This record gives sequence, structure tokens and C-alpha cells, in this order.
Amino acid sequence: MAAAAAAGGALLALLKRGGGRLRWNVTPYRNSWMASPCVFKSSKPEALQNLAKDGLTYAPLQTFMEEELMIKEMVKKFAQERVAPLVQKMDEEAKFDESLLQELFERGLMSIDLDPEYGGTGASFFSVILVVEELAKVDPSVSLACELQNTFSTKLFTSYGTEEQKRTYLPRMAKNLVGSICISEPGSGSDAFSMKTHAEKKGDYYIINGSKMWISFAEQAGVFFVMANANPSAGYKGITCFIVDRDTEGVHVGKKENKLGIRATSTCPVTFDNVKVPETNMLGQFGKGYKCAIEMLNVGRIGIAAQMLGLAQGCFDHTIPYLKQRNQFGKPIFEFQGMQHQVAQVAIQIEAARLLTYNAARLAETGKPLIKEASMAKYYAAEVATLTTSKCIEWMGGVGFTKDYPIEKYYRDCKIGTIYEGTSNIQLNAIAKCIAQEY
Repeated sequence: MAAAAAAGGALLALLKRGGGRLRWNVTPYRNSWMASPCVFKSSKPEALQNLAKDGLTYAPLQTFMEEELMIKEMVKKFAQERVAPLVQKMDEEAKFDESLLQELFERGLMSIDLDPEYGGTGASFFSVILVVEELAKVDPSVSLACELQNTFSTKLFTSYGTEEQKRTYLPRMAKNLVGSICISEPGSGSDAFSMKTHAEKKGDYYIINGSKMWISFAEQAGVFFVMANANPSAGYKGITCFIVDRDTEGVHVGKKENKLGIRATSTCPVTFDNVKVPETNMLGQFGKGYKCAIEMLNVGRIGIAAQMLGLAQGCFDHTIPYLKQRNQFGKPIFEFQGMQHQVAQVAIQIEAARLLTYNAARLAETGKPLIKEASMAKYYAAEVATLTTSKCIEWMGGVGFTKDYPIEKYYRDCKIGTIYEGTSNIQLNAIAKCIAQEY
């Protein structure tokens, strides 16, 4: 406790100075977050522990630990001062600013809940969600860099890596190494079972051949996590995850896609032509790659929910002041009852998305089942982002349709939320399966 208090004090001093890399040891997650009302599985009610000692009766979802609140405020300031000036240029040029990416590393935002033993910040998983949300309010592309690195890349190592793999890669991933996940293929998207990339064993190494599509941050990645079938006769039970360094012979990163939204992020095809990978680079157990991917996607969907939530809130925040300043028929647009009702409805939906996202994040921290809650959060937050951005353009009229305001960019950026890390229909399938099991 003394160490945690000292670390928290150091962080507070750091924040007052206005910069620097965040490092602290977070006290184990409090039992006050264990409550969850409902009678089924992940939402089964249970008694709250140690409330009398902690002096708490109930803990609202928007009650943060001190460290979480500090990192939220720091990232908010960072996003406004460092990210905002670069957003339009990065979007127009479809290129992530290299100095900004390095600054994300330097500030510890690419290894937020990674143990300090491996060079991470050592914060809570909920802090990851807050960081993604705050960054997405300003630029969803920048938030995606943190989201993927924290909810997928580093977690693959911490969840399934050997100690040698962790020691080899995690300190680099906390410093300057971007990880990229290779799952989707030209003929294998939502239907991951139809994966064609295969790995053939040759002595103490594997030879990987195949093509991957829609690989996020492939342009910046220094290491790829490649899902390949090492036993095609076993179907999806042959899918295995391999760690493949970018400079390995036979790895080819193709031309990046010219996308509708999140244009600063690179999305490229990646091909593997007789790529030789040591057996020691197998991540997790043989034939368990699909399981690894699904478990990581379940957590990653909370991160995407946070991205869509931040996007919706950022768009809303840019729009409301305009509605209060723009006069029509002798009064501000905001004062018309029809407008107020629309604004209120959107605000309610944003708040509902926030509560779904925060609840899923808290469940993740307690280690409770979260498939249904994560899918609900991701599905609903993406729907709310779509509705919010569309409404904001309508409310602002002609100027909302121009690039003089960031509203049209939010509108373009939000669409990906219904597609990646499981389409909206896949989320509905997952939710329905959970409901079927509950009954």
C-alpha cells in the first residue's frame, strides 16, 4: 500500500508538471465493483464484500479510482494539445504522424495495464478504456493505436506467451514496437473457420504460406501475430498463432487501403511466402489459435466500444455549442423544443452506451464472464456513434457537411465500428447464443 501511495503521489506530481511517462503500481481491484444485477451467469448477483471497511454502500459505474481519474485527465489534455492540431492533416494525407506515435509510447499509453516488470505503466484495464475513449473524442485513428496495442497485442503475450517470449517482446512493445494481428483473409472474414493460411512443420520450425487482408497498422508493425492452420484436417482446431517478426524473409506488406474513415491508420494486405518461423515462436498451444483470437476479441470489443463512445461524445461536444450560438428565426437553434428533444434523446443514448461499455470493462477486471456484455457494448456503441454523427451533421446543416468542421470526419470514422472486431450481426449472434444458454 505504501508503494502504491508513493507511486500515486509521483504520478500526481507528474501530472502537475504537465507531461512525462506514467508509471505507478495500482492497488488490486476493489471488491466494491463486484456487484452485477441479474440472475444469469455473468450477471449473477452476489454480495458486496468489505463495504463497511471501505465506507462505501454503492459504487456508480462512473466512480473512478484516483489513478484512473488522473490518467483520464492527463490524456484529455494530451489529446487537446498534441493530437487535435494534427487530426486534419493526418486524415487528408492518410498517414499517422510518426512523432505522435512515438509520444504515445513515451507517455506509457501503448502499455497501460502492462506490468512494470516488462516496462509497462501498471495501470488498470479500465484505464485502457478511459484512454481510448478520451483519444477517440479527438481522433478515433489515434485511439485505435492504443486500443489494439493494449487490448490485443500485449494481452496475447501476457495471456499465452512463455516467459521467454514475454521477456523478448513485451519490453520492446512498451518502448517502440507495434504489434499487428493477422486473422482476416480474402475469403475469411466473419467466417474465420474458412481460413486458408497454413503452417507446415519442418523439424523445429514451421513454414507459413498464405495471405491476410485488412491488417490494421501493418505499415507500422514490427511484429505480426499470424493465425495459420497447422493441421487443416482438424478444421478450425488446427488454427495456431505464430509470432512473426516483420523482417522475416518472405513477409510482404502490401499497399495500404484508401479508406472512407480512420484514414490515419494503415490497413494493408500482408502475404507470407514460405516464411520460416521457429517452433519457439508458436504463441499458446498448438491448435488453440482460434480460441486465443476469440478470447482476445471479446476483450478487444470493449475497446472498440470505448472508441465508438468517445467518437460519439466528441462529435456531440463539437455540435452543441454551435447549436447554442447559431440563430434562426430570432433565437438560437438549441431553444427550439423539437431540437431539444432530439439532443436529449441522443444524449441519453450516449450515456447508455457509456454504461454498457464501463460495465463490460469492470467485468473484465474482475475476471467474470463477459461475452454477452462485451458484444452488447460494442454493438450498441457503434449504433449510437452512427446515429449521433448523422444527427450532428443534420443539426449543423451545411457547415456540418463541410471539412471546415470535424463533424463529417466523425461521420466517416464511425462506420468501421459496425465492421471490425466482429460485425454488428456477429455481435447479435453472440448475444443471442448467450441468451439461449441462460434459458
